[in-house]
Amino acid sequence: MSWDWHYSGEILPDLLDGLRYTLTATLLGYVIALVLGLVWTLLRRSPSRVFNQVVRWVTEFIRSTPLIPQLYFVFFVLPAWGVTIGSLTAGTITLGVHYSTYTAEVYRAGIADVPKGQWEACTALNLPRSRVWLDVVLPQAIRRVIPTLGNYLIAMFKDSPLLLAINVAELLFSAYQVGSKTLQFLEPITMVGLLFVLVSVISSILVRRLERRYATN
Repeated sequence: MSWDWHYSGEILPDLLDGLRYTLTATLLGYVIALVLGLVWTLLRRSPSRVFNQVVRWVTEFIRSTPLIPQLYFVFFVLPAWGVTIGSLTAGTITLGVHYSTYTAEVYRAGIADVPKGQWEACTALNLPRSRVWLDVVLPQAIRRVIPTLGNYLIAMFKDSPLLLAINVAELLFSAYQVGSKTLQFLEPITMVGLLFVLVSVISSILVRRLERRYATN
């Protein structure tokens, strides 16, 4: 078995098209994870103990169940209840909701690290609750956890091949499609691995730069 460079060049556009879907699902899912994760965190701080526990149980359930069954549930089970969405949308939402339970814990740790004196100063100044969170607490908390949040972006990117299970035309799906036409899988699968490594390495470098930047400030 030898490497076919001509075949590699022919299939590269198809793989890059699959990479586009992979990046789309990853980035949009990441936005959902960031926003929903913050919502989970704020809901966990509800003064109602019952409500707090319900939110904790929901997030624990989502975080403790594998991503594949969640994908199947959203794409195959929800249509039985009249909720039908496309595979890319289903995959993006599921990725985002799943990882929001992880980003919620990151936000919670960041908020816990805000010095107690900051809270006391806000109380002494009689600042409205909205200003306390928007102007004092969240800017400090989020700044502290930016590198960790970046790591979850990379993790989500690496989990994106699971979207193959619901026929999202992502990178691995594209490799399987082009390989099945010619029964040549060496080139497409290897190229997929190299593309994942390339994107992951670039992302890791950016995250490390963020980590160094915020560690020195």
